[in-house]
Amino acid sequence: MQTKLSRLLFIAFVLFSPLLNAQTIVNRDPQIADLVSQISADSLRAHINGLVSFGTRHTLSVPADANAPAAKKGLGAARQWILGKFNQYAKQSGGRMTATLDTWTLQPDGRRVDKPANMGNVMATLKGTDPTDTRVFIVQGHMDSRVTNVMNRESDAPGANDDGSGTAAVIELCRVMSKSSFPATVIFVTLTGEEQGLLGAEHLSERAIKEKWNLEAVLNNDIMGSNNSSDTRIIDNTRIRVFSEGLPGNLMKDTTGRIGQIRQFGNENDGKARTLARYLKEVGERYVENLEVVMVYRNDRYLRGGDHTPYVQRGFAAVRLTEMNENYEHQHQDLRTENGVEFGDYPKFMDFEYLRKNTAINLATLANLAKAPAVPQKVTVDVRNLTNATVLYWQAPQTGKVKGYYVLMRETYWPFWQKKFFTTKLGMTLPYSKDNYYFAVQAVSDDGNESLPVLPVPNLR
Repeated sequence: MQTKLSRLLFIAFVLFSPLLNAQTIVNRDPQIADLVSQISADSLRAHINGLVSFGTRHTLSVPADANAPAAKKGLGAARQWILGKFNQYAKQSGGRMTATLDTWTLQPDGRRVDKPANMGNVMATLKGTDPTDTRVFIVQGHMDSRVTNVMNRESDAPGANDDGSGTAAVIELCRVMSKSSFPATVIFVTLTGEEQGLLGAEHLSERAIKEKWNLEAVLNNDIMGSNNSSDTRIIDNTRIRVFSEGLPGNLMKDTTGRIGQIRQFGNENDGKARTLARYLKEVGERYVENLEVVMVYRNDRYLRGGDHTPYVQRGFAAVRLTEMNENYEHQHQDLRTENGVEFGDYPKFMDFEYLRKNTAINLATLANLAKAPAVPQKVTVDVRNLTNATVLYWQAPQTGKVKGYYVLMRETYWPFWQKKFFTTKLGMTLPYSKDNYYFAVQAVSDDGNESLPVLPVPNLR
């Protein structure tokens, strides 16, 4: 009798608990807001100019001999310059940040690598302050550039926007965030070999698998600093696209029956990448004004690819951020003027205020994730009975101090979470049918930082 009464009281408490609209929550962490304000358009411009000064950053412009005399041109010189920046910022981290050049030799592949290649990703690791928190978050861009012929390693390839913009964003994020501390670890990476076939991302994502990193999210920034398009001539610096897959990228190797569950319960729009994209939109727009994050329900554009894909294929949550309107006159082009049109990827074709805003949404997302508790564990929805209410249960996160939990809800056809219900309990009963809505659960810190949402697994017993 007492158990039944307790349950009735619990249901009554939940039914009358405060209801929040997910689209109107504007809780801004003062620390994150301050960090966002430190992102500088002038600083980003300086990073871009520094990258362009190396002439070309073609992947194969690095001497095969790692002990060869230092050159002033090419990717070898550029990556040493980036490493110097990371080491400079590490000095303001109180010993929490280390910078490395992760190198390996790649053999010819008969395709876009025609000789043994000296490869290297430049990485800065800002170690988390919580020794029990193993979570890792990566923000990345690719530092290599190209002209029309992907094998041309001699001609100047400024690569200001592709992908100097993403590389500069990573450098700027490292500059600003290195002065702060977060419970979880953040890794800043400038990748090599994107234009030759996503080579640096393949290497790093495979390393994450082999070393068993608890890698929760990857933000890949590629072509994000120009506000205008070729063909249509649209000019707009108020929107940025985030590309995400709906289904887990490693489903082809599924041996657990996940495909059947996804089909049965209609979760084809809620894979890790798509969940991360929704999170990025909500948090990014919370901190950055005059910028809309436009979710694109594709992994990438037609005929193109990006460095988030190797992570997705290995089952990690990874998305691509890229400008809303691309100008193909300034991508993969030999430097020339033709029929009155100047071709080439120069800084003068970029919008650095736009790049500042796009960099800032990365910071807001990374900081909010790294300050949040880990995700709730064993989230389930009770489907044992035919009811018009929904009963959810979960367990506390493995790490992080928890203030409470948000239960998220949206209609099945709706792209974003519509409502949030807050509770300090490890369960909630809602007067909404589980047949008509999707639900998820987030852990929330004392400062209001939310973990990634976790969709429930049906409890059939």
